Amino acid sequence: MPSPVRPRSVWHHLDLTRAPADGPVAFGDDLSPRTLLDAYRRGLYPFPAPGLEHQLLNELSHADEVASGRIALQTGSRDPYSVAWCSPDPRPVITVPGAHVQRSLRRQLRNAGWTTTADACFTRVVAECRQRRDEHWLTDTLLASLTRLHAYGYAHSVEVWDGPDLIGGVFGIRIGTVFSADSQFTLRSGAGKAAVIELTRRFAEAGGVAVDVQRDSDHVRLLGARPVPRERYLRLLRAPHPPTSLPAGRRPVRPAVD
Repeated sequence: MPSPVRPRSVWHHLDLTRAPADGPVAFGDDLSPRTLLDAYRRGLYPFPAPGLEHQLLNELSHADEVASGRIALQTGSRDPYSVAWCSPDPRPVITVPGAHVQRSLRRQLRNAGWTTTADACFTRVVAECRQRRDEHWLTDTLLASLTRLHAYGYAHSVEVWDGPDLIGGVFGIRIGTVFSADSQFTLRSGAGKAAVIELTRRFAEAGGVAVDVQRDSDHVRLLGARPVPRERYLRLLRAPHPPTSLPAGRRPVRPAVD
């Protein structure tokens, strides 16, 4: 299937040097696969408004910054405030050698008997992530585009299994040597963390150097995430990379990062 290449990006005018460090750096309602992929290539990720109230709040809170040009508007948008586009500065990133497994989690994984796969059931992982969020930013439109990008080979998932049962997972978009992890879910204690650890391990085998976890928190810090300046993150996105696929086979969960 051909790659979704766009002759001219809707982001061609975007200048992140003046963009806010926190909150949206742009607004725009185009969530097509081409636009979505190009956004990730430029260091953005989307956060669709889960309802009209949130959409109106976006407009009321950021109209002045949009008018001044500090926050960009996606060209051609009919309903721009329905989707915020973010690019935090700094960005929380797990470098491949820097993934961390807590001692208590290592003990749990050593005895769990769980297994992991990659890209075994992408749509199920995304659906589980969507179902377990109070604010449904994973809209039907975004879900459809992510599914298309999975078919194109850009969006991937890692699954954690207890026998035949799917108990955890993570999904996101690969851009060269960077994997931007959009969301994870867990149905058993530790399964979501195991998914991120296994994503880091498999991505390293595919030539990856960094897993971007997008939003900073104590949770991602415990997995080894550290803040990276936006400028450095954008350089990582532009780095040359070998065309190596993410290993997909079933494996036992390992309690330590190699």
